[in-house]
Formats: sequence, C-alpha cells, structure tokens
Amino acid sequence: MTYRPLFLPPFLILLAGCVSNPQKQAPPAAAAAPAATDQQIVELLEAFEAAEPDIPAPPIPLNLWQQLARGFQLQDVAHTHIDKEIQVFIDRGDSLVRQLKKGEPFLYHILQEVRKRGMPSEIALLPGVESGFRPTAYSHHGAAGLWQFMPATGRYFGLKQDWWYDARRDPLASTEAALDYLQKLNKRFDGDWLLAIAAYNAGGGTVARAIRRNLEQDKPSDFWSLDLPAETRQYVPRLLALSHIIGQPEQYGMVLPPIENERRFVKVDIGTQIDLKVAAELAGMSTDELLLLNAGFNRWATHPEGPHYLLLPADKAEQFSWNLALLPKDQRMRWTRYRIRPGDNLGRIARHHGVSVQALMQANQLKNHRIRAGAHLMIPLSDSATTAPLHVASRSNRKVRYKVRKGDSLYAIAKQFGVKIADLKKWNQLAGDRLKPGQKLTVVRTL
Repeated sequence: MTYRPLFLPPFLILLAGCVSNPQKQAPPAAAAAPAATDQQIVELLEAFEAAEPDIPAPPIPLNLWQQLARGFQLQDVAHTHIDKEIQVFIDRGDSLVRQLKKGEPFLYHILQEVRKRGMPSEIALLPGVESGFRPTAYSHHGAAGLWQFMPATGRYFGLKQDWWYDARRDPLASTEAALDYLQKLNKRFDGDWLLAIAAYNAGGGTVARAIRRNLEQDKPSDFWSLDLPAETRQYVPRLLALSHIIGQPEQYGMVLPPIENERRFVKVDIGTQIDLKVAAELAGMSTDELLLLNAGFNRWATHPEGPHYLLLPADKAEQFSWNLALLPKDQRMRWTRYRIRPGDNLGRIARHHGVSVQALMQANQLKNHRIRAGAHLMIPLSDSATTAPLHVASRSNRKVRYKVRKGDSLYAIAKQFGVKIADLKKWNQLAGDRLKPGQKLTVVRTL
C-alpha cells in the first residue's frame, strides 16, 4: 500500500474526543450521544482506510524507445515480407543492438522533429535503415549522411555542398531536408506513407510509373502490388520490421540498448569561422567526439561563409560558449587557405608559411608534389593542426572479403557497406539473390 500521512476525518476526531474526555458534557440543548468505544474507533478507521483510494505513484519516465513507439502509426500493416525482415534482424542479434546504439546522439532530435510535423514516428528509424545512424556514411553511388542524400537531391532541398562543407552529413540540416522531402512525397502519393517511403528510396518517378502500369492493367496500386526494384521491395518492410521489434522487443527476444528520452546536443552560435580542434578544446571534449556531431565539415575548420554554428553535447555548451567569449579572435584559426599561383611549388609555399612540405602533403592528402595554379591548399599554422587531417568527403576504393552469415541477404550486405545490390552481383558473378551461410563475397568499399 502506498504510504500516506495519517489523516483523520472530523467525525472520527470527534468520536476520539468523546473517549478521551468522558466527563465532558454535551451542549444542554442537544441530546447526549453515546460514547464510542475503542473497538468502534478501530473499526471506523479500518473502514475509512479501505474506502479511500491510494494516492497514485508518479509516472515512470519513458525511455526513448517507448516514446518512439507511442507515435507509431503504421503498426497495423501486416505482410509476410515484414515477418521475413523481422527474422533477418533477429538472426543478426547483437549487430542490430550495436546499430541502434549508434543512433543515440541523433534519435532524440530526429524524433522531436518528426513529432512536430505529425508524421509517423517510424520515420525516425529511416536513418537506421539508410546509414546505420552514421552521419559519415558515404555510399558507392554518391549518397551521403544519415539520410543518404544524393548530391542533386540534396541541392534541390537546400543542402549546401562545397569544398568546406557538405550539409548532407549535417544531422540538423539533413534531418530538416529529409522530412521536407518525405512530406512532399506523402502529398504526391495522396497520404500513403508506404508509397512515400518507397519513393524516398527509389525516386518518386519510379513509384509513379509502377502505379501507372498497374492501373493500366486494372491491378491494385498499393505498395505490395507494385513492381518495384528489389532493393525498394525490401526497404519498406525492413523499416516496418525494425519498428515492430522496437515496439515489442520482449516478443522477439531483443534487449534494446538503453537510451534516455532527452536531448543529446544543442546548436551553439559561433559567429565566425573556427578551427575544429580549437573548438573541441574550448568544449573540453575530444576532436572525434566533436566531429561525430559536426560531420558536415569537410576540413579542419568551419566554413568561412557559414553555417556559423556547431552542435555540442548539451552538458558542454555552456562551457564552450564561455571559453569562446574569452578567446582572442586571432586564436580561432590554426589554418589558412592558400590559392596556388603560377610558378608556385610545394617547397616555396612551405617555406613562405613556415611549415614542412610533408605537413602540406599530409594536410591536403597529396600523393605527390604536383599542384595546379588556381587550386587551393590548406596551410596548417601550427604543427598540432596536422596530427589528424580531416577529409571525410574523400573517397578511395578498397576490396574486402565478407563471409555470409545466417539471415544475411544481398540487401542487408549492400546497406551495411553502402553499395548497390547490382554491384554486389557483378563483383561476385551472382545470377540470383540466394546466399548460403559461409559463402564469401567480394565487396568494393568506398572510403
């Protein structure tokens, strides 16, 4: 029973008074009431205690997964393809838990933005299917970021992409653009979220043409009836399978990684360009931690023309802002950008700026001494600035061997490595989609 302070109703206090003061006379105008016995008072107290409801305990705060599940709107959808994808996730076991854990820095923000727009909260899980919640994910065919925007689609939705910065990898900017895109697709397909999600993967034109073909043949035009690319046919049920597991993890024998329902980062104005290593020092965190939240920056400094903000852990923002206010302006940057002139060479540029040729080559990832007039070089202004050069947008190919595990599919492997199913088939001379546990595949990774 819930503990409560003892409270006696007035009539019981009155009765108790009669027992403790037996000589006290009733008012002369009224008839004297018989005194209550101790046993009667005990019985009345027990009856009062039984009749009064317990004061409810304060509600237990929901964790992020529970909050996410409360907003699910697509759970009534049932299909054998969803069941199949659920089994794929179950067979993967711990790898799914590790993937979900990577969403911890971003999921709270994404869910809040989804809820503001009244969208199904299943949408917040799309980055898990698209990129495994990795803002630095870069696919073989050019998609980047949590939401895997292609360059042209990103530009259409206002995502800036240049030498300094790629907004497709910015968790803040890319989330806003992705939700704009999904809402646009949802409107295009008359409020059908399954078609909108399919179009996010395959393109609106691909889905529209599939619908038109079915209508011309008097066939149903729902998602499950359309002739869509194999990747898209797996994409939608995979998202729904993930949401089913998160909605009822006990039913599927899964233990979700604990994630509290609270914000992980805040947006902090920085005013002008700043060296990211300097920013990390001001915030009292490692450069790698800072870059995880600010993966949109291509270089070791923010964009000189903006955006002039950083995403910082909620518990680091105040310290950062205070230290930034005290930092002299000439100490914000440890890099400068140099435009190569006709006749320049690395030795001359290095001597002019007081750095080594090796530092220049490391900072700009040059494989040889050849440079071109009109191009730009990043010049480190201190040796510490060259210890770990940042070029998250650079790409190179490397072949790896992958051993097929139970429950694997071409779709899952393609998503894991950010490649196309068609390329996987080509690299491994596969005629069909069937895989066997233990089978070894060649994957050409883009790094």
